[in-house]
Amino acid sequence: MRSILPIASGKGGVGKSTVSSNLAVALARRGRRVGLLDADIYGPSQPRMMGRNEKPASPDGKIIEPLVAHGVTFMSIGLMLDADQAVIWRGPMLMGALQQLLSQVRWGDLDVLIVDLPPGTGDVQLTLCQRAQPTGALVVSTPQDVALMDARKAISMFNTLKTPVLGLIENMSFYTCENCGHEAHIFGHGGVRAEAEKLGVPLLAEMPIDIETRIAGDAGTPVAAGDGPIAEAYLQLADRLIEGGVA
Repeated sequence: MRSILPIASGKGGVGKSTVSSNLAVALARRGRRVGLLDADIYGPSQPRMMGRNEKPASPDGKIIEPLVAHGVTFMSIGLMLDADQAVIWRGPMLMGALQQLLSQVRWGDLDVLIVDLPPGTGDVQLTLCQRAQPTGALVVSTPQDVALMDARKAISMFNTLKTPVLGLIENMSFYTCENCGHEAHIFGHGGVRAEAEKLGVPLLAEMPIDIETRIAGDAGTPVAAGDGPIAEAYLQLADRLIEGGVA
């Protein structure tokens, strides 16, 4: 893997997994060889978002064959469990599962591996940064203060672990009424941009909240796989990462 890019957030519910799947698809559309690792062990959502949920094969009982969807090679602990089965594991089991997903999956030659991290600053983040030495992290937040409070903690964690923060992504940045065209800032405005300026890192994208993204994710075909303004926004985000030499 030439590049490993974890996508993180300080809290849940900010759309980190949605950004991860769509960015992976957008990079694949730009000709990159892309892997997507769902490292959210407690709440894996990529099988649903990528539209594949069959159990992966392991012909020799050691190496796991990942699935491919929308041009992306992907793997998730959710593919190995029943859909409604809870993961009730302590820290050492989490770390073991992550190491298995990294080292015992036949990822092949990749330009970039997108890692969809769980929320928070716990065992999975620590293990990934110490064992895999990521190229750099992307932090997703909504504009509201309560989300930014936790995003700052994620940034602090990466700084402590010597993983560069490559930029911030503001998700659910605004909503455009499909009837009148009015743009509403439901979760506030400008918070992530101000945080990026304070940290001296790029604001890589401002992604809107829209029903098309939700429907596409639930249906298993990320919105970035199609056409339209949202898909184009993800392609522009992919272009920025490619131009920056990290994807």
